[in-house]
Amino acid sequence: MDINFVIEKFILVTILFAISLVIAMYSTYAERKVAAFLQDRLGPDRAGPFGILQPLADGVKMFMKEEIVPATSNKWLFMVGPGLAMLCACIGTAVIPWGQDLTIAGKTVPLQVTDINVGVLYIFGVVSLGVYGVMIGGWASNNKYSLLSAIRAASQNISYEVAMGLSIIALLLVTNSLSLKEIVAQQHSWHWNVLYQPLGFIIFMVCSFAETNRAPFDLPECETELIGGYHTEYSSMKLGFYLFAEYINMFVSSTVMVTLYFGGYNYPGMDWVAAHVAPNAAALIGTGIFFIKIFMFIFFFMWVRWTIPRFRYDQLMNLGWKGLIPLAIVNIIITGIWIALRQF
Repeated sequence: MDINFVIEKFILVTILFAISLVIAMYSTYAERKVAAFLQDRLGPDRAGPFGILQPLADGVKMFMKEEIVPATSNKWLFMVGPGLAMLCACIGTAVIPWGQDLTIAGKTVPLQVTDINVGVLYIFGVVSLGVYGVMIGGWASNNKYSLLSAIRAASQNISYEVAMGLSIIALLLVTNSLSLKEIVAQQHSWHWNVLYQPLGFIIFMVCSFAETNRAPFDLPECETELIGGYHTEYSSMKLGFYLFAEYINMFVSSTVMVTLYFGGYNYPGMDWVAAHVAPNAAALIGTGIFFIKIFMFIFFFMWVRWTIPRFRYDQLMNLGWKGLIPLAIVNIIITGIWIALRQF
């Protein structure tokens, strides 16, 4: 194996891991600032200018707090749960194409950890595994509220993964590819998939809220019924891992939506910049625009949380099974008919 290839991928993985952690950390700050703005408050403003150091203060607090492990819990699984949740949240970025290939010292450097030809299936597999961290933590706590929360999370994820998968089938009919890099390449300039699959995008986005346990689908963390939810018994950085995993999942969900439906790193005029300025400049600008799109979706996640009240559990299930799944099936049929008519 080429040692330069290993070093290159190690550097890229390290950078992506650091970016994921920093975005998750400052998403907690942005969440509180957005909530304060919508409620005509100030939000964090003590730690540093405009409270910009508040996430660092929160991180230090998490590390310094006493770690309590319930005497009746399953000790080993109690530790595995948050670690698994964090791991599954982080590895989803491995197949995301963050930009066009760079040319450094005559060598082509792809801004993607790996381009597997089933990248969409990889994302779905990672999303499906994430619920195990919640289930293990809820069960290992030996707390009835944590267990009920874990059961809710599992049933919610299973229900909405069906509709999410069906919405992707319609997209795959249009793109004829499971490779995320190829899907992004097909959306060159303004040819974004959201223009061809608006209903599929709406279904996928709603399911993303449910998959990440974000309001109004945050039933597993319903404080009025379940105290703190599946992480009720957790403290110190184990609790921090669960909270960080939620924000990383929000970041990854936003990234996947931008990749599949909003052109990824593509932007109008990319070819002109590559031809008249420099190919590397066009690639780096594309990566910057990619992150701007992602931050817009993260803001939308936060906006919805502080605007729409939480659903009841029966409403959650009815929407998934009786609303989104039939809509997704109808979308597949309409897409199939549209593609068939285009061939004549």
